[in-house]
Amino acid sequence: MSRVQTAGGILFDVIRPRAEDVRIDDIAAALAKQCRFNGHCRSFYSVADHSVRVSEACDPDDALWGLLHDASEAYLGDMVAPIKKLAELADYRELHFRVQSAVLARFGLGWPQPPSVGRADLEAVATEKRDLMVPCDGWERLPEPWSEVIRPRGIVEAEVVFLERFRLLTGGAG
Repeated sequence: MSRVQTAGGILFDVIRPRAEDVRIDDIAAALAKQCRFNGHCRSFYSVADHSVRVSEACDPDDALWGLLHDASEAYLGDMVAPIKKLAELADYRELHFRVQSAVLARFGLGWPQPPSVGRADLEAVATEKRDLMVPCDGWERLPEPWSEVIRPRGIVEAEVVFLERFRLLTGGAG
């Protein structure tokens, strides 16, 4: 079976995702409960929290794309980048593309990801590495981290802030 039940009770088909099955409340709920870096950080830090920060750091015209850049993970789960990039996971990347395409269609966005979102995402990773991870060598080259220190939000706050950011950017449409 290729369907997963969402927090709101939708059976979402990850093989044949439909834009009309995408719900912002489901995305916010799932991403708020998923820890970045497969949980290998010093304290819980959610994908929703990360997404809000990326949205705030990218160009204002790209802010909704930034907020939703990891939305497919609400349906597929988060996977750390080094694993996600493996040749053996080409099928996963195709699922990610299908699901992300449905999310983008639902909210009137399209490919490709804007460059400012990619930049903000990498800056977020650099800052998360500095503020949330045990020091470790061997990471690929990252940009300079933000000056602001990340203080992770809890699950409930991350979900609320994600939804507030969405409503601010869309005028409440969801």
